[in-house]
Amino acid sequence: MERPGAGEINSNECENMSRNKEMSEEYEANTVEFLVDLPFATIDFKDECGITDVPQINLERKKGNECISKDQGGKKKKKDYQPNYFLSIPITNKEITKGIKILQNEIIKQDKRLAQTMTRDGSFHITLLVMQLLNEDEVNIGIDALLELKPFIEEILQGKHLSLPFQGVDTFNSQVGFVKLAEGDHINLLLEMAEAAKKTFQEKGILAGENRSYKPHLTFMKLSKAPWLRKKGLKKIDREIYEKFISHKFGEEMVYRIDLCSMLKKKQSNGYYHCESSIVIGDKNGGEPDDAELVRLSKRLVENAVLKAVQQYLEETQNKNKPGNGNSVKTEEANRNGTDSDNMK
Repeated sequence: MERPGAGEINSNECENMSRNKEMSEEYEANTVEFLVDLPFATIDFKDECGITDVPQINLERKKGNECISKDQGGKKKKKDYQPNYFLSIPITNKEITKGIKILQNEIIKQDKRLAQTMTRDGSFHITLLVMQLLNEDEVNIGIDALLELKPFIEEILQGKHLSLPFQGVDTFNSQVGFVKLAEGDHINLLLEMAEAAKKTFQEKGILAGENRSYKPHLTFMKLSKAPWLRKKGLKKIDREIYEKFISHKFGEEMVYRIDLCSMLKKKQSNGYYHCESSIVIGDKNGGEPDDAELVRLSKRLVENAVLKAVQQYLEETQNKNKPGNGNSVKTEEANRNGTDSDNMK
């Protein structure tokens, strides 16, 4: 029986190598799709949405919060900063969402395959800031930072309502379709708000922000949602499919709320992201928040109250169980009764 030469590979080894290559390519594609699909404030497909800007703060983070991996050489390397939370300005104006749905349907009519690339209307938002929160403690710090951000936002707005007019459609590198903000002073206000948010969160020791310039936008489709389209030859969003809407006016959103949302936790039933906390910075359309918003905020307040009550109960229980503390009242009363008895003798 002949043995294969040094440069030869038998059929089984060749099959295994081919299978491993396919698995590796599939894993890489899924990973890229996962990263690209995150709602970052800006998108740069040249680096597959890798966030390279690691603020020079909080360098003494707990070792448990540092993701360490070993490569083949045995060297350790710190995992790149990867945001998993973001500050969201939700889009709730039905005129805007209806207009975007019309846009999406028009695109789908031209190519039904693109239906899987569309963003659900419940997820429409503008990202103000991205950040990394690795555990519940850091999430709570993020909530505190959001609350501290409110007076800075109010100072920027100076009592005025911030209205965001949406007009026109464009893409990022023909990969992500978004509705544009019309030009105006509102963009400068958003930039100031984004900078104030970045500073507030970083001062709390949170890794936040990115090095690319902030460009507020409203995403309505992403080719990354359907990576199989690339194999079918559909590698970019052609201008022709949205040309009718290049100058279309979609409406105005009155900003009244900023949410701290998770990119990875399960979304709400309406399609919106999991929300940890919110701040209200103005009246919605000059009125009160809607019923769904009141229910959500009330639920958050109740949860916080319950947690504080449980924590207080545990602390009191622990104090009672400490030596000398459990029966202090009864001991004092017994001593007083004993003294009275001695005086009566």
